[in-house]
Amino acid sequence: MERKAIQPDKILIRDFKLIKGQLDSPYDFLPNTISSFEFRVDYGSGLNLDENLIKSDFTISVTTKSEGNAKEATGSYQFVFIYFVENLSEHVMIMPDAVVDWNPYLANAIASITYSTSRGLLLSRFQGTVMKDFILPVVDPNALLQNGSQLSTIAKI
Repeated sequence: MERKAIQPDKILIRDFKLIKGQLDSPYDFLPNTISSFEFRVDYGSGLNLDENLIKSDFTISVTTKSEGNAKEATGSYQFVFIYFVENLSEHVMIMPDAVVDWNPYLANAIASITYSTSRGLLLSRFQGTVMKDFILPVVDPNALLQNGSQLSTIAKI
């Protein structure tokens, strides 16, 4: 399959759903003792070639790392994005063994849009909570595509 560049105006977010949104913070939790955040990101995608649709699934779990708190605060969110891609069959092929052969430009674009939009959603959702200082770091979307899952720790700024 020829690897064509993707035209951004041919990708539309058709739907978005917040599947899960939960923040657990003990009543006596001391936010000023947070030294870092540990988080896990899971990413997956699927497609419907007949309707030119791509489903992108983004899940994140965040846990504080602190001193002096009996229990850490946690957050867990799952977002689903549905994209319409004009002429999707020109960029994706299903192989005989049911493996999907993605145009890497399209896969990168979908992962990038999903991740960056999720970063903004989380930033908004965490404001006014013990997670207010957590900002999902910028990542290479190709690493997200290759791993599908990442576990990381970032220091509180």
